[in-house]
Amino acid sequence: MTRSAYPAFRAVPTRWMDNDAYGHVNNVVYYSWFDTAVNALLIEWGLLDIHHGDTIGLVVETGCRYHRSVAFPETVEAGVRIARIGNSSIRWEVGLFTAGHEAPAAEGHFVHVYVDRSSRRPRPLPVAWRTRLATLDTSAQGL
Repeated sequence: MTRSAYPAFRAVPTRWMDNDAYGHVNNVVYYSWFDTAVNALLIEWGLLDIHHGDTIGLVVETGCRYHRSVAFPETVEAGVRIARIGNSSIRWEVGLFTAGHEAPAAEGHFVHVYVDRSSRRPRPLPVAWRTRLATLDTSAQGL
């Protein structure tokens, strides 16, 4: 996919410590970027309150395809989209781009199941979430 497949973006700078012994960003860092991009959007949009909210997201599935290396001091531009919204779950897809590239360096996904903070039992996504997240739902847009 190219940049145009992602309706929202977040810049994430690489850090010196992200590089591994092979001179590129270590694979585990990519998962941190996925989490950062998605949760930052949810927090900024007022949907997720990580300290006091009743609803939290638990990751139940992840995956990543690596297409080319990223290294410090590049800045990653994380494109975010939703592939599926279920009753209490969302399949997020994230493309990690660097300057001058239309194709991603990596493409990943993860599934959040949204649960009650106390009981850890799934809870339906609130209407406010569904309304706001519709702008990222590419399944509804036929992408």
